[in-house]
Amino acid sequence: MKHDFVSSGRAVSDLKAHLVLTTKHRRKVFTSEMLQRLHEVMYDLCQKWGCKLIEFNGEADHVHLLFQYYPQVDLSKLVNNIKSVSSRRMRSEFADYISKIYRKNVLWNESYFIASCGGVTVSVLRQYIENQGTPASHPGPSAPRR
Repeated sequence: MKHDFVSSGRAVSDLKAHLVLTTKHRRKVFTSEMLQRLHEVMYDLCQKWGCKLIEFNGEADHVHLLFQYYPQVDLSKLVNNIKSVSSRRMRSEFADYISKIYRKNVLWNESYFIASCGGVTVSVLRQYIENQGTPASHPGPSAPRR
């Protein structure tokens, strides 16, 4: 099994998240050209935050991002930045089209879905931890008393 560990400072990690953003009122806004441009924007934003965009795709009313991030990244700030910057860029670059759908300067729904994900399931990880060998007792000096 391949691991994509990243290290920074004193931490080695492999943190990945699945983010889903929906358009305001689930309106069918995105064309294939817009999704391609959103992919580029999301890639650049992830890079600026020190993250790695692993996968991106979407449909007319939502997008999915799978990305790897460092432990020090504040996910709520990252998501808010992704939403605000991508909205601003898309409304600027596709102004005529988006203004026909939304009267106000909006693109994304206020809420979002995010879930952590990894290379193994929780049940596999739980079993691995449960099966760790307990150190054997050995005769020797007794443990200090509390």
